[in-house]
Amino acid sequence: MKKFNFKMAATVMICGSFLFSSCIGSFGLHSKLVNWNQSIGTKFVNELVFLAFNIIPVYGVCYLADALVINSIEFWSGTNPIASIGDVKKVKGENGNYLVETLENGYSITKEGETASMELIYDKEANTWNVVADGVSTELLQMNNNGTAQLTLPNGEEMTVALNAQGVAAARQATMVNTYYAAR
Repeated sequence: MKKFNFKMAATVMICGSFLFSSCIGSFGLHSKLVNWNQSIGTKFVNELVFLAFNIIPVYGVCYLADALVINSIEFWSGTNPIASIGDVKKVKGENGNYLVETLENGYSITKEGETASMELIYDKEANTWNVVADGVSTELLQMNNNGTAQLTLPNGEEMTVALNAQGVAAARQATMVNTYYAAR
């Protein structure tokens, strides 16, 4: 009887986790493990660690924890408990390299070799993304509850776009018009 109750409880818990969470998440824990494994040495060392972690089931446990617990938390709370706050990544841009630091509520971007930075900050209460430069905050984007977003254009005008491929294309065209003519 105890064995049946354990199996039934495990089945209900697994089914519930799939019913009450998003099937696809960021899989932060598993991704961190894979990135760590890829950075520890040569491809032969990486392969040996990979095989060992599959025999011991480290990869399986991380994946299961992500699928059942962490992605569910991310779905319901809107934040990933494994987020890489404080991590700095180097990004290559058209005008050089940039350092992008993950903040609790957005990103800090600094051009490599310079001290001045700009921050992209998400305001959860207002549902907006803002750019902060030299202590001045400017709203870039407000997400609306009707499936649209209010975009502030470089000239100060506002534009409402749908949250789909056509809306992104329209926003890109509206913001890149001046850049195109300046490049000519």
